[in-house]
Amino acid sequence: MTHSEIGLLIDDDELYLRTLQRSLTRRGIETRFATHATEALRIAAEIQPAFALVDLKLGEESGLSLIQPLRELHPDIRILLVTGYASVATAVDAIKRGADDYLPKPATATTILRALGLEEPETTAVETTMTPLYRLEWEHIQQALHETDGNVSAAARLLGMHRRSLQRKLAKKPGPERDPTLDK
Repeated sequence: MTHSEIGLLIDDDELYLRTLQRSLTRRGIETRFATHATEALRIAAEIQPAFALVDLKLGEESGLSLIQPLRELHPDIRILLVTGYASVATAVDAIKRGADDYLPKPATATTILRALGLEEPETTAVETTMTPLYRLEWEHIQQALHETDGNVSAAARLLGMHRRSLQRKLAKKPGPERDPTLDK
């Protein structure tokens, strides 16, 4: 794969997509993005991407269901599955279905380029590839809220915590502009 080839980013979080797209563009990688499966397959048919970064959870859809149709459209495409809900079971399933790699979310441009073989890994790669604990906690809370259809009390029970504690954590949403470890 060369830098002149285009990539396809597929995720239901448009802010994450735009941020990642800007970061990859600064590194010479052109991308298009889609927020749902139908749109992703339409774009993939148009642009013939060299790689696709596919989120495991696309709203109510599963990114796993995109692996085979993307492979059928472009047998040589590199497929990287990303998820905030990493598990051995989904990693094995993704690889069995034909994904080339499985990355924890939020995957950085550096991590993606390394997975594609476009950037050499550094000996201090742990700093740039490890997802901060506060972000993992936030993703876990979001998964519990999704499982309980947004019911904070039910999510708190599922997580084994008090409802008010969960509400305080929700009020401190992590973002690119804010590091909750500074809130002490």
